[in-house]
Amino acid sequence: MEIIQSPSDRFLRLRDVMEVTTLCRSSIYILIKAGDFPSNYAIMGKRKAWLESEVQAWLQAKIIPSN
Repeated sequence: MEIIQSPSDRFLRLRDVMEVTTLCRSSIYILIKAGDFPSNYAIMGKRKAWLESEVQAWLQAKIIPSN
């Protein structure tokens, strides 16, 4: 699978993902394992990161309009 990164996209480290989503580390990995959260990418060896656009898309999909 080829990853095309838009010019405004950037990688987020785990601490950034936790801050943006307000989820703890274990919740993020539980959701990934269940297929309910974007997977991370290996960057520079063992370092892992998420694409900001994928995390933002996940957040947008979770917004439930209030009536």
